[in-house]
Amino acid sequence: MIVARVPALIVTPDAQHGVSQYSSVVGAAVELLTGASLRLPSEALRAGVIPPRTHIHFTDRLWGTSPEDAAERIEALAARTALTVTFHDVPQASDGAVNFARRSDCYRRVLAASQGAVFNSLHEIDVLRDFTDPTGRSHVIPLPVDQQARVGERPEPDGSIAVLGFYYPGKGHLEVLRAVAHIADTTELRPWLSILGRASQGHEADLDSFASLAERLGVRLDVSGYLDDAELIERSRRASVGVAAHRHFSASGSINTWIASGRRPLVIDGRYVREIAERRPGTVTVLDSTRDLAAGIVTALTAPESTWLHEGAVTSPNVSEVASAYLAWWDGVTW
Repeated sequence: MIVARVPALIVTPDAQHGVSQYSSVVGAAVELLTGASLRLPSEALRAGVIPPRTHIHFTDRLWGTSPEDAAERIEALAARTALTVTFHDVPQASDGAVNFARRSDCYRRVLAASQGAVFNSLHEIDVLRDFTDPTGRSHVIPLPVDQQARVGERPEPDGSIAVLGFYYPGKGHLEVLRAVAHIADTTELRPWLSILGRASQGHEADLDSFASLAERLGVRLDVSGYLDDAELIERSRRASVGVAAHRHFSASGSINTWIASGRRPLVIDGRYVREIAERRPGTVTVLDSTRDLAAGIVTALTAPESTWLHEGAVTSPNVSEVASAYLAWWDGVTW
């Protein structure tokens, strides 16, 4: 591997955004393997001198005020540097008809402007085929899991049913809330709902409405707000049951955080979930649909061992292995 063929690794400035965090973590791992200083803040791209090769992690919300603005910005960047891209949050029908069309056009333009693209799952490439042809331009490098808390004493469960990550409508919080309310109404169990994260930007009012609904349903709700990595792992380990009930995953850092915490979350069946279950056997408990959430949560509460990873669960690749995969891929890119 020739370090000269490795691009500058662009990191966007929102330190609380998962994509920005991920670009920095993978960049640090690549730097460790190469011994080279490669990370570059995106603000530096406004300067007169730009590296001849660059790599970005792209979601339209990080790169522009609109999908159109983001696409224009990346096309302008690609006119000045050879560009490879890791795509996140790919457009899906759940965006709504208008936003799906706008975001699809944006991602199609960014893909066309790149020398090559990485996706975090096979599922994302399948989704991409709904609006463009990624053949020959796309490569899959899964999101890593670095286990931070598999060994050691397990804390006393706090009684919470926890959903991890940013809050926004459609992520499964509503279905989990209804399941928790149903359990309280039909059993002697009294779980409560914990959101380990904060509202996604622009969805603060939605979270307020959600909290009001929880109060009407008689469900205790705790919203942690932003948690740093150590706090997130600690809270994830204290939860009684972890749930990832989103039906429209493209790739999920939330599921990976549960796994890194040593936990085995409840997840809802779907194309991406099946890919995770096959790639990392023993790391998730798959429910057929959101209608099964209440029963699945009750089972997990009464069999707490099922909510923890057991010996033999497959968690690879880790971040070093992901960094190695990027290096191998860049070495084959036609710059």
